[in-house]
Amino acid sequence: MQAMSTTVEWAGRFTNLAYLIAALLFILALAGLAKQETSSRGNRFGIMGMAIALIATVVKAVVDAASGSSSETNGPLATLLLIVVALGIGAAIGIPRAKRVEMTQMPELIAMLHSFVGLAAVLIGINSFVDADSSSSDFETFHLGEVYLGIFIGAVTFTGSIVAYLKLSAKMNGKPLVLPHRHLLNLGILVISLTGMVVFMLAGHSALGWVAMGIMLLLALFLGFHLVAAIGGGDMPVVVSMLNSYSGWAAAAAGFMLGNPLLIIVGALVGSSGAYLSYVMCRAMNRAFISVILGGFGGEAAAAGDDRDYGEHTETSAAEVAELLKGAKKVMVTPGYGMAVAQAQYPVASLVAKLRDAGVDVTFGIHPVAGRLPGHMNVLLAEAKVPYEIVLELDEVNDDFGDVDVVLVIGANDTVNPSAEEPGSPIAGMPVLKVWEAEKVIVFKRSMGSGYAGVQNPLFFNENTDMLLGDAKESVNEILAAL
Repeated sequence: MQAMSTTVEWAGRFTNLAYLIAALLFILALAGLAKQETSSRGNRFGIMGMAIALIATVVKAVVDAASGSSSETNGPLATLLLIVVALGIGAAIGIPRAKRVEMTQMPELIAMLHSFVGLAAVLIGINSFVDADSSSSDFETFHLGEVYLGIFIGAVTFTGSIVAYLKLSAKMNGKPLVLPHRHLLNLGILVISLTGMVVFMLAGHSALGWVAMGIMLLLALFLGFHLVAAIGGGDMPVVVSMLNSYSGWAAAAAGFMLGNPLLIIVGALVGSSGAYLSYVMCRAMNRAFISVILGGFGGEAAAAGDDRDYGEHTETSAAEVAELLKGAKKVMVTPGYGMAVAQAQYPVASLVAKLRDAGVDVTFGIHPVAGRLPGHMNVLLAEAKVPYEIVLELDEVNDDFGDVDVVLVIGANDTVNPSAEEPGSPIAGMPVLKVWEAEKVIVFKRSMGSGYAGVQNPLFFNENTDMLLGDAKESVNEILAAL
């Protein structure tokens, strides 16, 4: 008995130390991920921290089961077996999926992973309520509040993330769902849920408590669906980062319910960093941060029909673009989601390297929401070994287009749309790359269709713009061959 007590004590000390080391590694991971140059190192810190946390948690669970100090009735071997089975199932699903996923599919994959975090918080909350002590102590009442909030946040994250996944994967219409009085509807759900929280905490494990939790769960599931469904497709990159924040708070709530300090720390890190990233992106897009939380974000960007006659566009060929680039002194590349779809980042990197070897000054101009995930283009270009120092952000290049000889717009649309500067436009106020100020603009595009926001782009019809229609990867390879 004494030996087992000592073992439990040492297991607790080991777990606390492991959690402390893991928490520090997670903080270092976030610091590393803040810059491209250190992102790989930050990723390794995150992997190390998660491995340490996982091992410590498994050891603690097995020791607690062996000592009988946990509420579980399973023995140590049964507990270990259950953990191994759960890990095996997760690995069997996750590893093949991670190997097959394309970079263009990362946004919807991340959205789906967020939904799992939300669902886990809901299930943990219900389980905590079932297993909780039914006494009426102040601590028990406080714990019921934790459970209620955890389930609410998890449910909102769950359905909201599923809608984001469906929109990003084009399995659901990207246009915003605008219900009558939608803001009042959201406010009503919040008021009813807060009222239900008071009832739940006072009623405890009675039938009334179950009813309050059930009503809240249904309302929270609908709220998550409605918040994201009301957001336009062109604004989904900000939504992904916001859902990342929601999943962090859901994880923190699960940590409170389980009494796991590391889960609380990790959830708080993810929640706060996701919220701050959303705030930064909203500033970059000239949107109000509060509108993201209220689900009104992007509602104004619902694409109304545009019947204006912009005239005829002009087309060019790869050979003509190659000749144009030979005589250029300063070239800027502005990539978008179309480059990712065509997997053109590697030939683009080769083209840039060839031009730089010939003495051409080449830089990249990256819009904050180029792609469907924050930092999407930066990751693609880093993957293709494009030097970090020539990859610049919107605010670093937007005053330089007047000095640029040729701009290559590769798969971008909404982020280079001059109608953003027109009052009344569906994307009015959104900062865009002012590529039209350059001497010549070449737009690589599959067709003349509108972008993800569903807004026509007048840039395509400008006198200094030529369209190079077709697959971007093939077009860039043809330019390389001509050079």
